[in-house]
Amino acid sequence: MRRLLPLLSTHSHGGGRSALTCRYRCGDACFHEVPNTSDNEYVGDVIAGALSRRSMMRATAAVTVAATAGGALAVQGGQEAVAATPTARPADRSAGARGLRFTPVAPNTDDKVTVPDGYAQSVVIRWGEPILRGAPAFDADKQSAKAQAGQFGYNNDFLSLLPLRGERGRQVMVANHEYTDEVLMFRGYDPENPTREQVEIAWAAHGLSVVVVQEEHRSGRLTPVTRHPLNRRLTATSAFELTGPAAGGALLRTSADPAGRTVLGTLNNCAGGTTPWGTTLHGEENFNQYFAHGSSPTDKRYGIGSGATERKWERFDKRFDVKQEPNEPHRFGWVVELDPYDPDSTPRKRTALGRFKHEAAQPRLTADGRPVVYMGDDERFDYFYKFVSSKRMMKGSSRRAREHNLTLLDEGTLYVAKLTGDSPADIDGTGKLPNDGEFDGSGQWIPLATGTTSHVPGMTAEEVYVFTRVAADKVGATKMDRPEDVEPSPRTGRVYVALTNNKDRGAAGKAGADEANPRTTNKHGHVLELAEHWDDPASDGFAWRLFLVAGDPDDPATYFAGYPKDKVSPISCPDNVAFDPYGNLWISTDGNQLGSHDGLFAVATQGERRGELKQFLTVPTGAETCGPVIQERRVLVAVQHPGEVDGASVEKPASAWPDGPGKLVRPAVVAVYRKDGRNIGV
Repeated sequence: MRRLLPLLSTHSHGGGRSALTCRYRCGDACFHEVPNTSDNEYVGDVIAGALSRRSMMRATAAVTVAATAGGALAVQGGQEAVAATPTARPADRSAGARGLRFTPVAPNTDDKVTVPDGYAQSVVIRWGEPILRGAPAFDADKQSAKAQAGQFGYNNDFLSLLPLRGERGRQVMVANHEYTDEVLMFRGYDPENPTREQVEIAWAAHGLSVVVVQEEHRSGRLTPVTRHPLNRRLTATSAFELTGPAAGGALLRTSADPAGRTVLGTLNNCAGGTTPWGTTLHGEENFNQYFAHGSSPTDKRYGIGSGATERKWERFDKRFDVKQEPNEPHRFGWVVELDPYDPDSTPRKRTALGRFKHEAAQPRLTADGRPVVYMGDDERFDYFYKFVSSKRMMKGSSRRAREHNLTLLDEGTLYVAKLTGDSPADIDGTGKLPNDGEFDGSGQWIPLATGTTSHVPGMTAEEVYVFTRVAADKVGATKMDRPEDVEPSPRTGRVYVALTNNKDRGAAGKAGADEANPRTTNKHGHVLELAEHWDDPASDGFAWRLFLVAGDPDDPATYFAGYPKDKVSPISCPDNVAFDPYGNLWISTDGNQLGSHDGLFAVATQGERRGELKQFLTVPTGAETCGPVIQERRVLVAVQHPGEVDGASVEKPASAWPDGPGKLVRPAVVAVYRKDGRNIGV
C-alpha cells in the first residue's frame, strides 16, 4: 500500500509543481518574496506552543477531555477541549470504513487515470467540446475566440453537481476554468509575442462553464447534453456585478466603469462551494499574475509585479496595465456567486466576503438559518477567514425565496482567525508530536468589518474589504501554510482546512514552526480540523487540532489522527477537499513530493477507523487532481493541466492523455464508478 517512488524531475519547483505550472497558474508565486511581511504570529509557532500549555491545563483540570465518538473535537462550557483519540482499534482492518472499502491504488507515475480494482472510468467532457448552440467541434489547428466562447473552457478545477428537477437522470454540472497554458494550447507559441487571437482565445478559455449532464442508468457514466438551454459559458470578458458594502466605492471605479459596479470577467477561479439555496460560489485566486506594472504597497501585498506579465495581456487591453488603470486589480480576488438555474442572470462578486486569493468558499447554516462561509487565502503565511451573514435563508424555490437568498452574502460580518496552541514548548520544527500526543489548541475569530462599519483601527470599511490582507495583518491574524480548500462536515459540523505546504517555514527571516504548522520547510502539508464553540458556526471562538500531518507514513513527522501508520496510503500536498455520504473526507493533492503522480484520497473522520486513509486514484503525467465531487454511485474529478511539465509544448507533449499519442493533451472531467453499478466504497 505504501510503495514510494523516487522524486520526479517534473516535480522540482514550487513545492512539487513544475516551473511551467508556476508560470501559468500562479505567476511564479512560490518564487516571489512572500507578500506578507507583518510580524503576526505564525501558526507553526502556535502549534509549538500549544503542547506544554495543554499538559499544564490537563494537570489543573482546566480543560475537560470529552470522550466523544471518533475523537471529534468537543466544546464544553464555552471552553475548548479536544477529545482523546480512541486507542481501541478493530482487529480486522482489511475491509475499511464504510465508503472506503476499496483496494487502494499504489503510488505510480503512469500517464493515465488509475482507479481501484473493480472500478471503471470515462471522460465526461474535455476542453474545447461544444456546449452552446452553434459552437463548432474542437479543432486544435482552427481555434478561435468565438468558438472557445461556446466550448468547455480550459484547466477545469472546482466542480459542482446540482439536481435538475423535471428531467429524469440529469444534473447541472458547474466547472471553474482556472487558467490557460498557452504553450500547450497553440502550435508555435511565442511567449514573448502572443498574437491578439491567441490572447482572445485565452480570455474565452478562462471563467466558468454550466453544462447539463445525463447519467447512464446502469453505471455512473455521465455525458454532456449539448445545447441544453441551461448550458452557459462565462469568460474573461463577460459582465459580472459587484455587490455588497464596497460596491460602487472609489477603490473599485475605473475609466470604463465610473460607477464601480460592473466588471468584465472572472479570472483564476480555483475551488469553490455549493450553497444550500442552490447557487455556486467560485473563488478568484491568483488574479495578481494578470496585471502588469504594479507599484503601490497594496499591489505588492497582493503579489502584483512591477514588470510585464507572462501572458502580455496588457498589450491588448489597458485594464491589465496598473499604470493606466490602478483600480482594475481591485475588481478581482473576490468570491463570485452564480445562479446556474438562470442562464440570463448576471453573476455577482460578493465584496462582503473580502478580497484576497480565494481558494474556496463553502457555507453552512447556523441554527437560525444564517449562512456562514469559510475561506482560505492560498499564499504562504496568509490567513483563514469566515463570513457570518446577518440574514436568514428563506426555504423553498419560489421566486421570492430565490430573490431573497441571492442577497444573503451581501450583509454580515467578516472575520479572520487567530490560533493559539496548547503546547508551545514542545514544538521543535521536526513535526514530532507534543507530549500530550496531539497538535491542538484554541482559536478566536477577530472581526474585520460589519457592513459599512470597520473594526480595524485606521481603515475604513471599504479599505477592509478591498485590502483584506492588510486588515488581517493589522489585527494580528495567524500566518498559515497556504490555507486552500475549506469544508464543513455535513454530519458533524467540524471544519477541515487543507494546508498544502510552505517551503519557507522556518527559513532565515521567516516565521518558524508552531503548533498549527509544526514542520519547518513544510514540503507535504497538513489538514486542520476545528470545532466552533457550542457547535455554533457564528461563534467567536473554536477549538482546533491537526487531523493529518501528510508525508511518508514511515516518517516520524507524519500523523494520521492516531490511526496505525502502516495501514495508510502516503499522501503529500493536500489541496481540494469534499465529503462523501458517509462522512469521510476526500482529499485531492497538488504537487506530490513523494515521487508519485497526484491523486485523490479518502479518510475516515469518525469512529474506530478515524484516520484510515486510502488512495482512490492517480492522475496522468504533469496533472493535478481537482474539484472532487463524491456521490453514492460516482466520483467526479477534474484532471487539470495534464502534460504540464518543464519543456513541454504542443510539439513536444509530455503526456498523451486523454486521447492517445498524436492528439493534443486536453484537461478534462472524469467520472469513476463501480463496474457492478453499486455504491462507491461499500
